Amino acid sequence: MQRVLLAFVFLLFSAFLHSQTIPPLQYADLGDLKLENGSVIHDCKVGYRTLGTLNPAKSNAVLYPTWFTGKSGDIVAGLRPGTYVDTSKYFVIAVDALGNGVSCSPSNSTTQHGIDFPQFSIRDMVYSEYRLVTETLHLQHLRAVMGVSMGGIQSFQWIVSYPDFMDLAIPIVGTPQMSSYDLLLWNTELKALKSDPAYKDGKYTQTPPLSLVALIHNMNLSTPDFRANHTTPEGFQQYFDQIVTDGDRFMDANDYLRQLQAIIGHDIAHGGSLYDAANKVRAKVLVVSATQDHMVNPLPALGFAKLIHAQTLLLESDCGHMAPGCESSKMDPVVDQFLSQP
Repeated sequence: MQRVLLAFVFLLFSAFLHSQTIPPLQYADLGDLKLENGSVIHDCKVGYRTLGTLNPAKSNAVLYPTWFTGKSGDIVAGLRPGTYVDTSKYFVIAVDALGNGVSCSPSNSTTQHGIDFPQFSIRDMVYSEYRLVTETLHLQHLRAVMGVSMGGIQSFQWIVSYPDFMDLAIPIVGTPQMSSYDLLLWNTELKALKSDPAYKDGKYTQTPPLSLVALIHNMNLSTPDFRANHTTPEGFQQYFDQIVTDGDRFMDANDYLRQLQAIIGHDIAHGGSLYDAANKVRAKVLVVSATQDHMVNPLPALGFAKLIHAQTLLLESDCGHMAPGCESSKMDPVVDQFLSQP
């Protein structure tokens, strides 16, 4: 089964998507989750799914947070024995990041619904995942933390927030902090969302269409060359209309807003020096970057990789941010080998 890439969903590693039984969604009940800005999310539940078996030594757990707007079900759909994260060897914990509509979010909160839901950060996402792992799963160490896009962003935060908690980290097309180009993209999406009259300052009764945001997002998922080579002028209108249609129905607007704000504010240096952040890192790190990425600029990740002496893998196709899917035959063996090291 091959998944179709639409406006918001990051391209899964499509070569590996096959029909299979999706493991059940479970929830970690965290109660009140205190955020770094002093606010509190009440009755916070974090969704997760697991694949594979935890070994007796509890040394094979791999945490895999979701990408922007992604769901844990999307992650586990692409994993099985023999893939880049071999579920016959690893106990994979796919976790729904705060605000994705599965874990505690504006759309599903009964006491802090909609725009009243507190603004959270990437660090808060990571803290909620740490509580899931330690309090619900009773693990005191992870073999690895890895993720794609916003999952890669969370992976960078993990190695600074909890540097001794994992052996390995694999941020894939993520970044340790926003570049100015990243901020231009994300703030343009934010402006488009807030400027929509149907958004009503977040106090809507029916979620507004996200078609303009979807179009902006889709323009940056790949490169101009990729789009020109994969969509003919004759096929453009159908392609355009599909983006608009899926944008109109994809995600609650306030959920999108809160995750977007978390990305915009992301900085593992927390306003300080990346050199100081690098000195905290204890894990071995594989940084996977796409050289033609128009959504998450690769320069901050590659610069930080030098500071921490990380292994790097460059994906150079015109797929841009979708390169991990387009170049899975190049990336997957490297990820598998990195996870398998002593």
